[in-house]
Amino acid sequence: MRPRIAFRLPCVNVRKYRLNMPIRAKYVHTNIIARDWRSLVQFYCEVFGCEPKGPERDISATWLDRVNSVPNARLCGVHLRLPGYDDDGPTLEIFSYDQLITRGLPRANECGFGHIAFAVDDVDRALEAVIAAGGGAVGEIASAEVEGVGLIRLVYARDPEGNIVELQKWS
Repeated sequence: MRPRIAFRLPCVNVRKYRLNMPIRAKYVHTNIIARDWRSLVQFYCEVFGCEPKGPERDISATWLDRVNSVPNARLCGVHLRLPGYDDDGPTLEIFSYDQLITRGLPRANECGFGHIAFAVDDVDRALEAVIAAGGGAVGEIASAEVEGVGLIRLVYARDPEGNIVELQKWS
């Protein structure tokens, strides 16, 4: 028997918030700070079909120091077009700073950004591809019926730098 997941809609008047938004916004990118940005870009291109968008960047400037509060910062990297989106879609920005602060492996229940997710045709094969390209598994593949939505098959994996990547297929 598959587990069932029930979702309750919060008691929030979404329409009220949309009408009273103080700004117009459009989601544009998610950033990953990598130890080796070139290797991580290669992973996301080979495994998920991402494609570089725009020029490689090598930035060191006063404005950057002011924006990120990192004195004498220098960062290098590139934006990747995500699969399923055209040129105007959101990107995955993978950069490295010349001075990195490292941390342990992220955990799924840590506060802050938790993971990125890709819809895939075959979760098992996608996980095999992640592992073959230097990533790994966080947990096991599971399936669940989400009431009112459908059946999901998913797994949490790690890219080669340890960031959590969800692989999912809805049916």
